[in-house]
Amino acid sequence: MNLVNDFYFFKSVLTPKFCDEVIRYGEQKFNQVAFTGNLKLEGRDLNKSPITRKELEELRKVRDSNISWLDDPWIYKEILPYVTQANAAAGWNFQLDAAEPFQFTRYGIGQFYDFHCDSFKEPYNKPNQPTHGKIRKLSVTCNLSHPEDYQGGELEFHRNDVSKSKKVNLYKCKEIASRGSIVVFPSFVYHKVYPVVKGKRYSLVMWNTGDPFK
Repeated sequence: MNLVNDFYFFKSVLTPKFCDEVIRYGEQKFNQVAFTGNLKLEGRDLNKSPITRKELEELRKVRDSNISWLDDPWIYKEILPYVTQANAAAGWNFQLDAAEPFQFTRYGIGQFYDFHCDSFKEPYNKPNQPTHGKIRKLSVTCNLSHPEDYQGGELEFHRNDVSKSKKVNLYKCKEIASRGSIVVFPSFVYHKVYPVVKGKRYSLVMWNTGDPFK
């Protein structure tokens, strides 16, 4: 799929009060190590078969951050209108029918997320779930932190599919640097978060699903 726009942004649209409330609420939730698709957890009972030290070490070669999950209506009410606006303004006009829970993420010193895309090779296989047969189509990242509160942690896009192309076409998303900014992009666009070298970086991430592309 060829895109004219591979991301669309809104600068400083979330209020400081909203950002503070999400950070406070997210920190109150149980934080966990963030897992990636490289770790096969489908159908695995983590209470009976917890993540091993070796698995955790392998995971942290790709991603190291702490997360909690938020699915509260007041957060959706604030963010979803920007998804709708971006989908139209960027010219994607993707068919969307649901939004997954928000992932509240904290990157501390040394934490990062290497190049990845948010979509999967196959649709969700979750019978009796709203996402069954659906794919991730649009991703959303909201910056909740003041730029002066951390160093590093830049969001960078790879404008080619890194699984297919060796050509380097990188872009650091400066548009999301200011607090309360939002960037929306197709979930198949590869991106990374650089290691934080000072302070903490807080973000809110969400994925919008729909029918597979035809």
